[in-house]
Amino acid sequence: MNTVKLAIVYYSATGTIDAMARRAAVAGEKAGADVRLRRVARQATTGGREATDAQAAHAEAAPTTADATADDIVWADAILFGSPTRYGNIAGQLKTFIDSLGPQWGQGLLADKVYAGFTSSQTLHGGQESTLLALYNTIHHFGGIVVAPGYTDPAKFVDGNPYGASHVTGANNDAPLTDADNDALDHLASRVVTVAGRLSS
Repeated sequence: MNTVKLAIVYYSATGTIDAMARRAAVAGEKAGADVRLRRVARQATTGGREATDAQAAHAEAAPTTADATADDIVWADAILFGSPTRYGNIAGQLKTFIDSLGPQWGQGLLADKVYAGFTSSQTLHGGQESTLLALYNTIHHFGGIVVAPGYTDPAKFVDGNPYGASHVTGANNDAPLTDADNDALDHLASRVVTVAGRLSS
């Protein structure tokens, strides 16, 4: 059986999605996947001094991660997209990257792959589920296969999000990932790799 190729493509403004992506990457590797961790270029989109300072601090402190390209999506058997919640939708930076995949979509190169997502918001019920569902609208247009976690593991009855993995950052965007968050990310990555492996075999 071929090794599953997992691309984790994300936009992180303040570091939360970056931390989630790195956790998912470790889980994907533990599940036996060849993992590419790729970020979408950072750009300030939020207003206010606090948001700008948080973004600047993250940009300075964040580990170096290669920029995402269309080749990363074409290469992968499975893709995890990560984005903070923006008014119940994915961030504009990730949307711009996804919108750039038109040539690959037109060639059918985005179809028949496994996809899922993860997100964060400042507040509980702050648009996390609608963000993931909005992301999946695009995946349907790709002809991709959405592999949401559902309630397929006891961890999902703790975090309560059957659509993907999510985290509440708090008003200062600095709440660390909890054990429940990490368990949900581990399960999401493992499930995506497992299903992609079954499809490829």
